[in-house]
Amino acid sequence: MTRPVTAVASVADIRKSFLDFFASKGHTVVASSPLVPGNDPTLMFTNSGMVQFKDVFLGTDKRPYVRAASVQACLRAGGKHNDLENVGYTARHHTFFEMLGNWSFGDYFKRESLKWAWELLTEVYKLPAERLLATVYEEDDEAYDIWTKEIGLPPERVIRIGDNKGGRYKSDNFWMMADTGPCGPCSEIFYDHGPHIPGGPPGSPEEDGDRFIEIWNNVFMQFNMAEDGSVTPLPAPCVDTGMGLERLAAILQHVHSNYEIDIFDALIKAAARETGTKELTNPSLKVIADHIRATAFLISDGVIPSNEGRGYVQRRIVRRAIRHGYKLGQKTPFFHKLVPDLVKLMGDAYPHMASQAQRITEVLRVEEERFYETLANGMEILDAALADGAKVLPGDVAFKLHDTYGFPLDLSADVCRERGLTVDEAGFHAAMEAQKAKGRAAGKFKMDKALEYTGAGNAFIGYESLESPAKVVALYLDGMAVAELKAGQQGVVVLDTTPFYAESGGQVGDEGVITSGSARFTVGDTQKIKADVFGHHGAMEQGTLAVGDTVTASVNMDLRAATVRNHSATHLMHKALREVLGEHVQQKGSLVNAERTRFDFAHNAPLTDAQIREIEARVNAEVLANVPTQAQLMDIEAAQKTGAMMLFGEKYGEIVRVLTIGSTQELCGGTHVQRTGDIGLFTIVAEGGVAAGVRRVEAVTGLNALAYMQEMEATLGGVAGTLRVVPSEVPARVGALLEQLRETEKEMTALKGRLASAQGDELVSQAVDVNGVKVLAATLQGADAKTLRDTMDKLKDKLKSAVIVLAAVDGNKVQLAAGVTADSVGKVKAGELVNFVAQQVGGKGGGKPDMAMAGGTDASGLPKALQSVQGWVKERL
Repeated sequence: MTRPVTAVASVADIRKSFLDFFASKGHTVVASSPLVPGNDPTLMFTNSGMVQFKDVFLGTDKRPYVRAASVQACLRAGGKHNDLENVGYTARHHTFFEMLGNWSFGDYFKRESLKWAWELLTEVYKLPAERLLATVYEEDDEAYDIWTKEIGLPPERVIRIGDNKGGRYKSDNFWMMADTGPCGPCSEIFYDHGPHIPGGPPGSPEEDGDRFIEIWNNVFMQFNMAEDGSVTPLPAPCVDTGMGLERLAAILQHVHSNYEIDIFDALIKAAARETGTKELTNPSLKVIADHIRATAFLISDGVIPSNEGRGYVQRRIVRRAIRHGYKLGQKTPFFHKLVPDLVKLMGDAYPHMASQAQRITEVLRVEEERFYETLANGMEILDAALADGAKVLPGDVAFKLHDTYGFPLDLSADVCRERGLTVDEAGFHAAMEAQKAKGRAAGKFKMDKALEYTGAGNAFIGYESLESPAKVVALYLDGMAVAELKAGQQGVVVLDTTPFYAESGGQVGDEGVITSGSARFTVGDTQKIKADVFGHHGAMEQGTLAVGDTVTASVNMDLRAATVRNHSATHLMHKALREVLGEHVQQKGSLVNAERTRFDFAHNAPLTDAQIREIEARVNAEVLANVPTQAQLMDIEAAQKTGAMMLFGEKYGEIVRVLTIGSTQELCGGTHVQRTGDIGLFTIVAEGGVAAGVRRVEAVTGLNALAYMQEMEATLGGVAGTLRVVPSEVPARVGALLEQLRETEKEMTALKGRLASAQGDELVSQAVDVNGVKVLAATLQGADAKTLRDTMDKLKDKLKSAVIVLAAVDGNKVQLAAGVTADSVGKVKAGELVNFVAQQVGGKGGGKPDMAMAGGTDASGLPKALQSVQGWVKERL
C-alpha cells in the first residue's frame, strides 16, 4: 500500500506516490510519451495524458494491459490549445505542465475511479475532506449516488452541472473527443482554498474566481455519439482521468500559486541568478522559469527553433523568455545556462531529457546568440513606434519587427500588454499576406492541387517496371480538363497505370515519354494529384493525345537509376550520421534527384573533417558489402516491432512499406537499388547550417561521384601547377602564402594608422568653435572604417569637447563616421548627425549617441555635405 504523504510533499514525492498508488491497484505504469504526438496530425503537441491512448479509445489499437497510469509531460503553446499569452500573468497557466492520469480500457468504471480518487486525495495526500467538492453531469445519477451514498460526500458539496453551452451534451461536465465518436459524462474534483480567496463554487456566477480550483477530472467514456446527436452505450466503457501535478503540488505545499511550489521556486532562483535580479516576485522570472521547461523538453523530443510549424512555436517560447531576461537588464545570453538546474530537478523523472542536456544547452545558446544580435535594434524600433502616447502598435511595424528582427507577433503583443497598449493584428496579418502573395507569384507554380480529378486511382508499377502499356484517363491544359492535347501544348496526363514515380518523401518525380503511334508527350515531372493519382507534367512534342488512347509509358532509365542510387545512399548516410554524431540526429528534410542527395538533420555543430570521412567510410563499407535490398508491406504495429525507423513528423497509414538496405531499416515508399553495390561510390560534397540546430549535407553517388572526384583532382592539379609544386605540397605552400599575406596586411594597417594619425594631428587646428564646442568635418585620405574609428577616438581626446565628422572616399563610395564627446551627447546625437550627412551623399546610417557610422554612393556631394555640418550642429547647441 502507498504510504501517506505526511510532510510537505515535493513534486518528486507527488509523482512517485501517485504512480505507486495506482500500481498497487493493478495499473501498469506507462512512461510519458513525447511532446510531439506520433501519427496524429490533429494535434501540434501532446496536451493531455490521454493522447498516447487515443487510438485505444478509438478501437484502432490494443494494449497488453487494461489499466494504466502515467505522469505525462504536456504542452499547450500552439494550435487550439494555447496558454502561452497567459504565462507570467496568472497563478496557474503554463506552457509545459505535468498531468497525472489513470485509465481503464473496458475494465473498471465509475465506482472504482471515484473511490480511488477519494482514497488517494484524503488518505495518501491527506487533503482535508471538508475542503473537497465534486461536480457531476446533470443527468449522471450513478456518479452522484457514488459520491453521496458510497463515498459520503455531503449532497451540498456535489454539484450537478447541466447543458450550459447550448444544446444537450454541451456541458463542462460532458466530455467529447470530437463532434462524433466516444463521449461521456465527467466528474471534476475541486479544492476550496477558503473564504479569504474571492470566487464561488463551480456552476455559480463567481466560478471564475480563485477560491475553488479544479484539481482532478474523471471522464467516463460510456457512449458513442452519432452525427444526428444521438448516443448509444459503448460495449466496453472506459475511464480517462487527469490531475495537474503543479496544481496539486501548490495545495500540498500550502501555497496559492503554482509558481511558489518547490520546482518553480528553484527555477525562479536560478533565473534570478543568471539575470542578476534581486526581486524574486518579478513576473518575468516566472516566464523564464516556465519557458525553460517547455523549450528543453521540446528539444529533447526533436523540436528545434525554426520558422514554421512546431519549430516556430518553439522559437516563440525561447524568444519570449529572452525578451523577459532583456527586460530584467540581461543583455547577453543567459537562458541556456538554466539547463543544468532543470536537469537536477527533473532529470530523474525524465531521463531522456537529462541525457540530452548538452545538446539542449547548445541549441538554446545558438538561438539566444542569434536573437540577441537583433534584439536591441528591434526594441528601439518598438519603443520609437510607441512613443508620443501611441495606443496601438501599427501592423506594419509589428510585421517589420517579425520579418527583420525575429520578433514573433505575440512577443510584440506581450510588450504592448505590459504598457497597457494593443497591436494592430489585422494590419500585421495584411502585411504578412502581402509578402506571401509576392512569394507565391515568384515561386514555381504546380497545378496538381488545382486539378479537379474525380476518377479512380492509378496503379503504380514503377517498383517492378520502367515501361508499361496504359490508358489515358484524363488530360489537363492550363489546369482545365480537356479531351485532347495537341503538338506544342503543355499539360498534364493522367494514366490508369504508370511506372512513373510521383514526387514524394524527398525523391523527385520521374521524367520520360508517353507515346501512342506518332504522338509523343515528354514528361518533365510527375506529381501527385491525390494520394493514389499521379499527374505527368510535360509537353506534346508531336501528334495529338486524347482521353481513352492506349499509350506506352516509358521512364527515363538513366535518370531513374541515378536517382535511386542517391536515394538508397541517403538511407545509409542517415544511419551513419546517427552512429557518428549521436542518436539525436533526426531527418528534417531531404531532396533526392539524379544529380545528388540533399539531407537536412538535427545537429547543433558543424561536422568535422574526421566525422565526414568516418561517415563516408561507413556508407562505402555498406556499398562494398553488395547485399540485396528488401521491401516488405506490413501493418504499422508489425513495422514498429521490427525496429524500422519512422521519420520525425511523418504521417503513416495502417499499411507501410519497410525498406531494408544493408544494415538499415526505415519506412519508405521511394524507389531503390536492388543491391547496395549498385550505388557504386559515395562521397559528401558539401556540409553547412541551414537553421539553428539544423545541418545540411549534400552527397553524390555512382558516376556523379566519379565525376566530382575527377573534377577535384583536376582543380588540385591546376593549383599545384600554378604554385609550381606537386599536389601533395599544395597545403603547405598555400599556408605559407596565407601567412605572408597576413603579414602584409598587418604592415598596411600600420601604415594606414600612421598616415591617419599624421592627418589627425593636422586636422586639430581645423576645428571651429561653436558655442564652446569644437566642430570638425574633414576627409581622411586612404582610410578605411577602422581607421576612421581609431582617428575619431584620438581627436576626441585631443579636442576634449567636440562634435566630429570624418569621411573616407573610395571611387564613388563614401564611408562616414560621426563622434560626439560625452559632454555634448545630451544635445547632439552622433546617429542623427551621421544620417544627416549620409543622406546628402546617397546613403543612410545610424548608431549610438556618441559614435555612429554610415555609407554613401555619391562622392560628388561630400564637400557640400561636410560644409553643412557646422550649421546643423549650431542649431542644436
